[in-house]
Amino acid sequence: EDDVEAKNKILVANIGSTSFKFRLFEMPSERLLARGAVERIGASQGAWKAQVGDSPPEEGQGAFPDYNAAIALVEEKLAGRALGGLGELAAVGFKPVMAKDISGTQVLDDHVLAAMEALYTLLPAHNPPYVKAVRAFRARHPELPCIGTFETAFYDNLPRRKRRFPIPLAWETKYGIRREGFHGASHRYVTERAAELRGARNLRMISCHLGGSSSICAVRDGVAIDSSWGMTAQSGLPHNNRVGDFDVFAALYVQKIAGLTVEQMEDALAKDAGLKGMSGLASGDIRDVRAAAAAGNEDARTALAAFVDSIRKYVGQFLVEMNGADVLIFAGGIGENNPDLRAEVCAGMDFCGLRLDAAANEQAVGREAVISARDSRIEVRVIPTNEEIIIARNAWEKLGHARPAGKF
Repeated sequence: EDDVEAKNKILVANIGSTSFKFRLFEMPSERLLARGAVERIGASQGAWKAQVGDSPPEEGQGAFPDYNAAIALVEEKLAGRALGGLGELAAVGFKPVMAKDISGTQVLDDHVLAAMEALYTLLPAHNPPYVKAVRAFRARHPELPCIGTFETAFYDNLPRRKRRFPIPLAWETKYGIRREGFHGASHRYVTERAAELRGARNLRMISCHLGGSSSICAVRDGVAIDSSWGMTAQSGLPHNNRVGDFDVFAALYVQKIAGLTVEQMEDALAKDAGLKGMSGLASGDIRDVRAAAAAGNEDARTALAAFVDSIRKYVGQFLVEMNGADVLIFAGGIGENNPDLRAEVCAGMDFCGLRLDAAANEQAVGREAVISARDSRIEVRVIPTNEEIIIARNAWEKLGHARPAGKF
């Protein structure tokens, strides 16, 4: 019993195709004990950084041929300072994207990992790294629970009509072709945080997670009711280099006349489209696109305008669906740090009583703030997202503990 009680720390592992970012939480206090990252996993030379408590951050370089090497480095940096070893953890929490016919918060056992492997074709940049990382953790510490909250989990209660595509019914029933949702941990965190700040849960909220990958989510009374996503992370808003919404017949046409293979078409839509594709630049990072636009690049200007228009389209759709909104939230790297873009999204919304406070909007960079005017009928907030704490909370609950007090 004492040993169980002592295991009150959860390591949240955010896995990328070549990266492993981590945060270590003490539960249920949710105190952040350590954080860091290992970058360029698989390259000949990688980099790492780690910070334990309030001590100065450490940084260094090394070779990390696989996730096992990255995990070993993290365990070494935490040992004797934040914990004795990973075996002392209550669990490792993950944020996997999607699995075939499985969602929610799950222990990542062989059955669940196989369901993730079944979708490698749909999620080639996301699922393989997560499966490899989980298997590496399990190989090093077989007794350590690996618990994942799927990005789709926040959307598990979407009405069926919101999940369906206008396709032959057999495709849905036989192949599982339906709308899903991602960025679930982010949308859940910022809407729960807004409810916490307002002291009320019965709110109509529109959450805008804007970053390298972007999405809009409609939330009523704490439950997601619609989103900008389709079936995969290549849908919805234009992303840095992923396509977003696109006419499938136009894709088939280009594939035929250009003589592209399926794999070449996948690469073009997943790596060379989005803001990168529209702007014609080597990068779809919004900072690069904005710099090019400021220098007079018309394609970059058009890409930015199309991005804003796409955000406004979904905001407008969700205003209609919910008969208005109580709160509009901006989160993600772009949403939190770009006052100009927020102003462009919120321009001309007098019809629904939304008005920004220009000074408050300009000052709100990377921090929580209300940026709407006092007489605005819709409150507009900037809320820096914290996906990791949602993963930690869900893993803690999956282990049979109560949700931390005071959290919606």
